Amino acid sequence: MTPLDTLLALAAVTLLLTLVCGRQTWCGILSTLLYGVQLLALFYMSAVVQADATVTSSVTLAVLDIEMHWEMTALSWYFALMTVTAGLLCSAYASGEWGRRHAQDGNSLRLLHVSLALNVACMLLLLVSADLLALFIGWELMSWASLLLMIQGGERAVKAALRYLPYAMAGAMALLGAIALVHAHTGSLGFDSLRMHVAGMDGGQLWILCGLFLAGFGVKLALVPFHLWQPPAYSEAPGAGAVFLAAISSRMGLFAMALVLVKLVGLERMAAATAFGGLFNAQDIVMLLAAATVIIGAYVALRQDDARLLLAWSGISQGGFMVLGLFSGAPLAAAGGLLHAFSYFSYEAGLFMVVFAVIHRTGTADMNQLGGLVTRMPLSFLVLLIGIIGLAGLPPINGFVSKWMIYRGLLDAGHVLYFLVAVIGTLGSVLYCYKLIHNIFLGQLRLEHQAVREAPWSMTVPMLLLAGVMFVSGYLPGIVLDWVAPALSYLGMVPPDYSLGAIYTDGADLNMLWLVTFMLVGFGIGAVIFYSGGKAQRVHQLDNYAGGHFLTADTRYQFSYNFYPALQRLIGPLYRDSFQWLESGLLSAMNFLSAGAQGIYRSVHPSIYLLVAVVLTLLAWGVH
Repeated sequence: MTPLDTLLALAAVTLLLTLVCGRQTWCGILSTLLYGVQLLALFYMSAVVQADATVTSSVTLAVLDIEMHWEMTALSWYFALMTVTAGLLCSAYASGEWGRRHAQDGNSLRLLHVSLALNVACMLLLLVSADLLALFIGWELMSWASLLLMIQGGERAVKAALRYLPYAMAGAMALLGAIALVHAHTGSLGFDSLRMHVAGMDGGQLWILCGLFLAGFGVKLALVPFHLWQPPAYSEAPGAGAVFLAAISSRMGLFAMALVLVKLVGLERMAAATAFGGLFNAQDIVMLLAAATVIIGAYVALRQDDARLLLAWSGISQGGFMVLGLFSGAPLAAAGGLLHAFSYFSYEAGLFMVVFAVIHRTGTADMNQLGGLVTRMPLSFLVLLIGIIGLAGLPPINGFVSKWMIYRGLLDAGHVLYFLVAVIGTLGSVLYCYKLIHNIFLGQLRLEHQAVREAPWSMTVPMLLLAGVMFVSGYLPGIVLDWVAPALSYLGMVPPDYSLGAIYTDGADLNMLWLVTFMLVGFGIGAVIFYSGGKAQRVHQLDNYAGGHFLTADTRYQFSYNFYPALQRLIGPLYRDSFQWLESGLLSAMNFLSAGAQGIYRSVHPSIYLLVAVVLTLLAWGVH
């Protein structure tokens, strides 16, 4: 067995264990340990893949005389690291009090652990695909495994998950069409065949190929306009499942786009596929969709009162940042796009865990019904504070580094307009991040939450570990860039110059070691001055004075309802008149086609279908 075979076998063993003993309370702990062993197996392969080599599997499988192969590359290793780590942390999160509550509410703890293990195994199978057929099968297995996680949150979750089905099926058909086009042109489904023959495709074929791949992968990434299914499907999933889906599941779309469109088709070939007299090309289309995703995701997130929906819409926007960097053609921005996938994984998982910890203690994610929880859940507040700093792209957390690389790379490549889009998107993220922390943790504690306690350790430990990852990878970005650089080299781009704590460019450098140290020293001096004065006095929040009067239980000192009303008046009509109109139009068209198809099916005699099938077959035979 090769090391890759060992990793896949460990994933299968984890799945088998959860199937056999998923009802037992200790199953979550044991599966967490097995995810840890999978991580060790990944790091055992790290030296090989970071040296621009691959680890192949000894297993091959033939389907219709087409052999499928699997191999671990630097790119797949990078995404596999995040996938297995997400599985480990979500398993640990569900192994204690949250899991027991989930089971007491009538849900199946076994099904949760099985679907989590199935998602990890299917994603690993997708990530190590070495040909288009293996990629397609891994993609479909991963899509159905995701659906299994989505449907476990009750009736609303099932309804949201069913909304995902037509998107997933349409994406699968688009992907299958692209693979069929490749096979028709090359006679093979190997990655090398696609890479060699794509240069010989004419403009029309290349446009169709890129469009089909973009649609197939864009559904999972929730790239505009394929995004409407994701927020309700992810937010209604059960806690640990929602964390996994939001943190890593949708990033499989980014991996597939990087592998197929950037590595195999190539950005230069996409840029050469022009239309309308050279007005735009295939690369421009991807960049425009990414820009729309950044803006729409960010400003729709502002409208949400449910913290889960806010984070889900935020995830759509952050995916746009990654695609902007990756398809910009600038190595620094591409490295930032890949690094941002890691930054996003760490803070999105942490933020979702905090939100579900709040739901666990208060029973609601409605930010209009929360407030003041910093006095009852200080550790959760700390994790959310660190997470929103990273999400907003501010120092000293990792999101600042990855976004800075995207900004700088876009400017270096001359993409000034896309740079402005990224800045506007970041402004939106700052606004909804403040709404998230203000409406949940700041202000006055509600009377019904006076007895709320901090989340149990089984939930806070994974959250605190993620907070540590956010800070350390922001303070010392070279740790993660050691993983990003080989992945970027695999895509055919030159990695940027960097050290443990700094990134070097021709125009300006970013030294996080000095920046964060300076910030920590400044905060330390401020803390010493504040606490050494001896005049500070801690008072109860209802024994206080603000806003011109004393605060009592009947004086609400936190206003969260209809947050940002002036901004909502500006962007609300645009959202209603454009995006909701477009969505309702698409749904009406689909309902009309569906009703028409049902009418034909019910009214036409079955013999007519047989006659049509025979005629079409004879026509096809005659053309052949």
